[in-house]
Amino acid sequence: MSTPDRHQAPLSPRRTAEAVSPVWLVLVGIVSVQTGAGVAKNLFDALPPAAVVWLRLLTSAVLLLLVARPVLRARSRADWLVVIGYGTALAMMNFLIYQAFARIPLGIAVTIEYLGPLAIAILGSRRRIDLLWAGMAGLGVVALGLESGSMDPLGIVFAVLAAAAWAGYILLSAATGQRFSGTSGLAIASVVGVVVMAPMGVAQGGAALLDWRLLLFGLVVGVLSSVVPYTLELNALRRMPPRVFGVLMSLQPAAAALVGLVLLGELLTVWQWFAVACVIAASAGSTRTSAGHGDDGRETDEASARSPSEDPRDR
Repeated sequence: MSTPDRHQAPLSPRRTAEAVSPVWLVLVGIVSVQTGAGVAKNLFDALPPAAVVWLRLLTSAVLLLLVARPVLRARSRADWLVVIGYGTALAMMNFLIYQAFARIPLGIAVTIEYLGPLAIAILGSRRRIDLLWAGMAGLGVVALGLESGSMDPLGIVFAVLAAAAWAGYILLSAATGQRFSGTSGLAIASVVGVVVMAPMGVAQGGAALLDWRLLLFGLVVGVLSSVVPYTLELNALRRMPPRVFGVLMSLQPAAAALVGLVLLGELLTVWQWFAVACVIAASAGSTRTSAGHGDDGRETDEASARSPSEDPRDR
C-alpha cells in the first residue's frame, strides 16, 4: 500500500486552476462578472453610476497595465486614433449599461445589450441559417416589447445604446488587435477610458469618492467584474476551443437575470424570461455555426473569436 509523499509541494494557485475543468472556470467567471454588476447596482444609492464606472475602469486599467506593460514608443497617428476610439467605446459601453442597470432589471439590460454583438455577427454572415438566429433574437425583442410598459423607457434606451457601443467596441477591438500585440491595446484603451470618464465620474461622485468604504466597494466591483473573470477566462482559453468558450459566454443574460433575482430581488415575468432564452439561443446558435464553418466549409476557431459572445475583459 502506497503512502503519500510528505515532501510533495503544495498546489500553487496556477496548478489549482489547471486542476479545475475549464468549463467551470468560464462559468465562475460569468457569475463573477454579473455579481460585480449586482454589487455595483447596490452602490448606486450612495455613488452615482458614472462614479462607479470610473472606479471600475480605474481598477481594470491598473491590472492590465501591470500585466501587459504596453510599449508606447514608435506608434503612428493612426494607431493612436484607433486605440483612443477603442477606449472611448469601452468607457461609453460601461457607462451606458450602468445607466440601464440603475433603471431596469439586470437581466433585461444585459439581454438587450447582447443584441449589439449578435447583430454584428449576423449582419456579417452570408449563411441562411443565421436568418433563423436573427428571427430568434427578433422574437426575444417582441417578447420584451410586450413587457416594456412596466419598465423605465429611459433604461431601455440606455441598454439599446449600450448594445450599439458594444458593437462598436467589437469592431474597434479587431482594428486594435491588428496594431497592438497581446493585451497591450486593451491596457492603453482602459487608460483612455479612465481619462474619458474622469470628469463625469469625479464630478458626480464628489466627496463620496473620499469615503474609504465606498472606495472598497468600488474595488470589489473591479475585482469581480475584471480581475477574477480575466484570470479564469485566460486560463480556460488555454485548454478549450474558442468556439466552446463563445457558446458558454452566451449564458451571460441568464446569469445576469439570476444574479438580479438573488442579489437584488428583481423578478422577471414569463415573457421576460422567454426573451432572455431567445437571445441566449440566438447567440449560442450563431456562435456555433460561425465557428463551425468558414467560407471554405472548414472548421475555424478564429471565427468564434469575433462571435456575438465576444466578452470584453473590462465588462
